[in-house]
Amino acid sequence: MLAKSRKVVGKGETVAAHHAFGPLEDDIIIKHRLLTRTTTTRGEPPLKKLQKKFTAFALEGEKEGDNYGDCERLAKAFLQELNAFEIPLLKSKAVIDANVREKENFNELKDEINRQILQAQDDIEDLKKQLEASKIERLHKEECEAIRKLIALQPPRSETQKIISELEREIEMLEAENTAGSRTLELRKKQFALLLHVVDELQNTIEDEQRSLIEEMRMVIDEHKNGAEDAIGGPDAMIVE
Repeated sequence: MLAKSRKVVGKGETVAAHHAFGPLEDDIIIKHRLLTRTTTTRGEPPLKKLQKKFTAFALEGEKEGDNYGDCERLAKAFLQELNAFEIPLLKSKAVIDANVREKENFNELKDEINRQILQAQDDIEDLKKQLEASKIERLHKEECEAIRKLIALQPPRSETQKIISELEREIEMLEAENTAGSRTLELRKKQFALLLHVVDELQNTIEDEQRSLIEEMRMVIDEHKNGAEDAIGGPDAMIVE
């Protein structure tokens, strides 16, 4: 449906006409123009004009009488209209064929682009793997460089070997001293055990001698006591007698 609006303006201004169609109306108009071969909404459609020419020619041919000239004139007019109607059709066919070829080229180009995209994706994956491998290789190189610097900070091998030899000699000396100390300690243990045994024996002997001395002193005291008693008892007996 056509909606037209006009605006009255003053001098020096232009008149603007606005035409608005809805989406559904646009589709109907476009389909109608394609079917009737019309390019504007004004004027008679070419197909209708061709139909009128053909109808006039057919009606004139059905008339009786000497109308050959009119039939020839109407036939020429019909053929001219038919040629005029056929030319846009041929152009449309050429455009359609060109569009078909363009579509085929587009499909081929699309397939080629998709193939290139897939190839690019594969290349990207390969590059990612190469990047990871390069990172690992670089990390290994950095570790090797750090180890190399640490090795460079260390003294030469000859000095290290000399230090190792001196340490081995010191270890041997310490082991020898340890062995000698162990032997000395074992000997001292044996001597101390022997000393304890001797002390124990000596203590036993002293205790035995002390017991013997005490027994002897007790016997002497008893004998002395008995002798004293005997001496005291003798004069008393004599007095009694």
